[in-house]
Amino acid sequence: MTTGNAKPGAGRREWVGLAVLSVPTFLVTMDFSVLYLAVPRLTADLAPSGIQQLWIVDIYGLMIAGLLVTMGTLGDRIGRRRLLLLGAAVFGIASVAAAFSVSPEMLIASRALLGVAGAAVTPSVLALITGMFTDPRQSRRALAIYLACFMGGATLGPLVGGILLEYFWWGSVFLVSVPGIVLLLTFGRFLLPEQTAPRAGKLDPVSVVLSLAAILPFVYGLKELARNGWQWLPAGTLVFGITVGLVFVQRQRRLEHPLLDLRMFGNRTFSSALTLMFVTAVVGAGTLLLVTQYLQNVAGLTPLAAGLLLLVPNVLMIIGNLATPSAANHIPPAYLIAGGLIVAGVGYVIFTLADSTSGPMTIFIAMCVVMLGTAPLAALCNHLAMGAVPPDKAGSGASIVQTSAEFGIGFGIATLATLGTAVYRRNVEGGLGATPADAADAARESIDRAVAAAGQLPTEQGGDLLAAARDAFTSGVHVVGTVSAITYVGLAVLVVQAFRHVRNSHGGDDTATDADPLLEAGTATPATPSHERSSM
Repeated sequence: MTTGNAKPGAGRREWVGLAVLSVPTFLVTMDFSVLYLAVPRLTADLAPSGIQQLWIVDIYGLMIAGLLVTMGTLGDRIGRRRLLLLGAAVFGIASVAAAFSVSPEMLIASRALLGVAGAAVTPSVLALITGMFTDPRQSRRALAIYLACFMGGATLGPLVGGILLEYFWWGSVFLVSVPGIVLLLTFGRFLLPEQTAPRAGKLDPVSVVLSLAAILPFVYGLKELARNGWQWLPAGTLVFGITVGLVFVQRQRRLEHPLLDLRMFGNRTFSSALTLMFVTAVVGAGTLLLVTQYLQNVAGLTPLAAGLLLLVPNVLMIIGNLATPSAANHIPPAYLIAGGLIVAGVGYVIFTLADSTSGPMTIFIAMCVVMLGTAPLAALCNHLAMGAVPPDKAGSGASIVQTSAEFGIGFGIATLATLGTAVYRRNVEGGLGATPADAADAARESIDRAVAAAGQLPTEQGGDLLAAARDAFTSGVHVVGTVSAITYVGLAVLVVQAFRHVRNSHGGDDTATDADPLLEAGTATPATPSHERSSM
């Protein structure tokens, strides 16, 4: 069934198609993290420079972030299934090339091509799911399953990488994607409907260039400032990206068929959902970075042990995602999401109960509460955002949703994680005492360097430095936990205001009636069978 079909809901074919779509969702997300454990081995094999090593790790996410908007709109024009299958084919080829790379340059180029393919796949999947499941209750469940696959890829990436590296060479972490890609290419054409937008117009090449010239420098500058602190080059690229972004926005306002239709942001439900996803991504990314550092440098866990411990909160969030659609049949989304945010806020309050000697359990409990509380928002926000997007703009809408989350992750590292580091640096100063100058300078930089420096000092001096660094870092965790808790409580109030007009599935979903200027302008013509067709 497609959205142009008269059937009241999705049938067996759509649900099997969803299973097929779960494959690229899982694989593209897994590729973000599966490489991390392989970096030492590929470094020993290919001998990349420090800069090359950073590009090997970062180029994939950078290309995805930069091309999401372009690819989402391109899918609306040439067909979302067509773009998905094309992107999947390129993803498979690039995975093989990455696995058998013989130089750092070849691996960087392969990872960049993987990012281009991932940018084609990701919004196509979300747009296809939105078109296949038009009944609100089925849509919520389908999008919850999609998100569970998304979370599953991110959660299992390091674990899968670790298992493969135990028995095979570093290139195996890329080859793991190939069987899934073959499965998608084999069955996707027959199980997935084609969806294109009527009267979509031609793709504007100038807008594509401006989009890349805005997003790529912006994301790069944000990452570098978060990683290395204030430097002129990343600050300059950040300003350059913002400037080009303003030029891009002005051009979109003048075009008859813009790359990014800015009128979508006039829909209250859509813009509110985007804001929610952005802010929660900021909080989630910033706190997760501090949590991983706490577990390793304060609680003393190995990287593998910390990763395994964090599997449990992620699994709880996946379970919460899958349970949310049933709850949403009886509880209005506004109150379900707001209640979850309050629960997550309590989890962040638990952050303030951790101390430098309490071990990992307090933070572990806090993360479990946070992930369970965040699950309703994560499960329903995609539904709310995509439900407010006209069918012919589904690809573009999906790309905006995912770009918002990408920017949120970057801002989280640049703001909350930086806040925690600033508190650490202020507080560690008082505990340095008679610490040798070199070790004291290292400790002022970060807790990672403090732990390394403590290991080079005599036992008593090293113990004093370690205790001071751990106390200071825990203070930073407390401050970030407090800020996050206040933010989530504030979001809960805003959610009730923003989404109280959205009813649960028994009462119908009225997001489309939200004074949508796209609909009022007559540009949101729903897709018809001639524009959304099946290959069967």
